[in-house]
Amino acid sequence: MENGDQDVDVGTWFSNLLHDQWVTVPVAGRRPPGRYKHAAAVAGQRLFISGGSRNGRHLSDIQVLDFTNTTWLSLKLPAAPAAAKSENDSLVQVFPATSGHHMIVWGQKLLLLDGHSKYSSCVTVRFLDLEKQQCGVMETIGEIPVAREGESVTLVGSKLIVFGGEDIHRKLLNDIYILDLDTMTWNKVEATQNPPSPRYDHAAAVHAERYLLVFGGCSHSTCFNDLYVLDLETMEWSQPETRGDYVSPRAGHSGITVHGNWYIVGGGDNKNGALNTLVLDMTKLVWSVVTTVKPRDPLASEGISICLAHIHGDQYLVAFGGYNGNYNNECCDSVNELLDEGKQLDSTKTENTEVEGAGQKQDGFSGTTSVKDAKRLLELSLAEVREENSKLKGKMDEINSNHEELSKELASVQGQLISERSRCFKLEAQTAELQGMLESLPSVEAEVQSLRKEKFFTEQVEHNTSVQRQGSRGVWQWFSGGESSP
Repeated sequence: MENGDQDVDVGTWFSNLLHDQWVTVPVAGRRPPGRYKHAAAVAGQRLFISGGSRNGRHLSDIQVLDFTNTTWLSLKLPAAPAAAKSENDSLVQVFPATSGHHMIVWGQKLLLLDGHSKYSSCVTVRFLDLEKQQCGVMETIGEIPVAREGESVTLVGSKLIVFGGEDIHRKLLNDIYILDLDTMTWNKVEATQNPPSPRYDHAAAVHAERYLLVFGGCSHSTCFNDLYVLDLETMEWSQPETRGDYVSPRAGHSGITVHGNWYIVGGGDNKNGALNTLVLDMTKLVWSVVTTVKPRDPLASEGISICLAHIHGDQYLVAFGGYNGNYNNECCDSVNELLDEGKQLDSTKTENTEVEGAGQKQDGFSGTTSVKDAKRLLELSLAEVREENSKLKGKMDEINSNHEELSKELASVQGQLISERSRCFKLEAQTAELQGMLESLPSVEAEVQSLRKEKFFTEQVEHNTSVQRQGSRGVWQWFSGGESSP
């Protein structure tokens, strides 16, 4: 059914999907119990669902939807020999009742990480071997993180990056642990700069094998709509500015990346479910609303899951479960290939050529799709023009800022030049004065020599006069009968 209103044939349901529209997958036979905060992954042509929460209790089952015949089945596999150390050699012990955990496809295995259960105090890695049809617990070493739920688990190459969550004591976390899947070794990472606040029920994705993006989530009192980026090479956090459509705060949402686009589905703020399916261009950091559902729609649920499926060469977003007042068990699909710009452009050109050239009849779906394609192209073009305008404005602002700085520097240099000129004028005056003094130096020396001669002549005259006076006083003493001085 499309939005619950239109019947779709089980065998050809995928061929009737409209771009950017969610439809409910028609299921043959029974459906699994509704749930939220479960784990989900697509392997081949099958959707795997594990655990979750319903009516206040955790679930331990594994459900599988086969896309080829849209039939659900409950999976029951024997435990691997390594799991025989458990108290009971059963699937319940290997996959205990758990919610808030994650499922990752790794080779021929499905890895399940943590969540809330009563069987471990640290993060446990369980596996489901699809080839050997066995399940068990994988032994890990190193700095094993404490058990938690609502964390994000992101696969980057051969490493799993675990961020945040809430531990068994309800303590909110914002730490980072990395599990090397080749050696099964845990390492705690100390990141720098401005990390996200502690949170859980957020979403995370990796871009260009280097940047970890974390969006939304909640604390015990509020929900977030912020976006943080961790550079996995420098281990530095940043909070870049985003553009585009407004994104409301949400937690319990789910995300998947396709060709550099990050799709966000579901979530809510504990009052209302998020109605918009979002996409973030991770290169340009531009948010767009792909489609909007009605209130109380299964897509507007917290604890929902989303996966990417390849069916007959096309890509589909597959959402399951969630809680919005009801525990949902519907599987919803949306065609994704429209958002691949290359395919979109070719598809639009083909449709326009058929309309203009042949004048053939088209059904309502084709016409609607063509209009939507054209609208999408215009929106993309408009976004690019806005981005170019933003870049040009940034360059203009930078040029104006540089011009202002250069003007200030020029004024400062001109002031320094005026000061230097004044100092040069003073130095030139002092130099001229010294030059005049140097030129008059010979006459001064002659005058000094003349004064020295005059002084010498005066001293000689005074000396002779003094001698004469001494001689005259000795004669008069002799005449008076006195003795002369020795």
